[in-house]
Amino acid sequence: MPTPSQRTDVPPPPRQVVGPGTAPTAAVGVAIRTPPVVSPTSAARFAERARLRRSIARRQVVSLAVAAAVAIGLVYLLFFSPVLALHAATVEVRGAGTVVAVDQVRAVVDELGGTPLPRLDTGGLQADVLDVPGVREATVTRSWPHGLTVTLVSREPVAAVPAQGRAGYSLLDQDGVQVGHVGKAPAALPVVDVPVGDKRTLRAVLSVIEQLPAELLADVGSVSARTQDTVSMQLRGAARVDWGSAAETPLKVAVLTTLLATNAGKKADVIDVSAPRMPITQ
Repeated sequence: MPTPSQRTDVPPPPRQVVGPGTAPTAAVGVAIRTPPVVSPTSAARFAERARLRRSIARRQVVSLAVAAAVAIGLVYLLFFSPVLALHAATVEVRGAGTVVAVDQVRAVVDELGGTPLPRLDTGGLQADVLDVPGVREATVTRSWPHGLTVTLVSREPVAAVPAQGRAGYSLLDQDGVQVGHVGKAPAALPVVDVPVGDKRTLRAVLSVIEQLPAELLADVGSVSARTQDTVSMQLRGAARVDWGSAAETPLKVAVLTTLLATNAGKKADVIDVSAPRMPITQ
């Protein structure tokens, strides 16, 4: 009997045939490394992509440089060039009223002539305009390309009081601020008589005057008060009106207007509306 080494039923390993045009096959378990192959087409694509990236980078650098130049030019144009500079001739002053000297307001603005409007400090200019005598409120707005509009609320006089230490009368606005001096009391303003230095009583009187309708105020010749609760008005050629305090002034105005339209009110020497729900005529 043949031994295991002599058995003939085990097929022999396949033979490798190497012929023309056939590459040899590696043996089992042996790795064959072949060098990478880069085609001329791939190399061209890589080179094209590199050129494209460089071109994009150059364009970005150029764009940034142009943008920076434009920004610098705009900053110079707006903030430093005379293109938007303030021209004094184009400044408009509104609301000067009867006591504010427009020339003084313009003099304040003229100091900033030539300043580009974007750099102009309107808040600081507004504060300077408020220092002009007679100005109560001020608003400054730019009027492109070269102007400003200065809108004022003036301190209009509402009453005349005997001047202290000199002849004539001081003109007061609704806040008790002196806005002028005249030798004779204006016919259109009531003369106010209150204790010297009594600001509380003066405020009460001015508060009453401020709330009177124009047609009634025109008939008031004088207003006096010893305290803030004893305001009294003398109508021109008519009765004395005991007003009391400044409280309920609108109601007192309505009651007084109604009484003055009656025969009793027209003939009265004294009309007391200090308690407006129970007025008294004498």
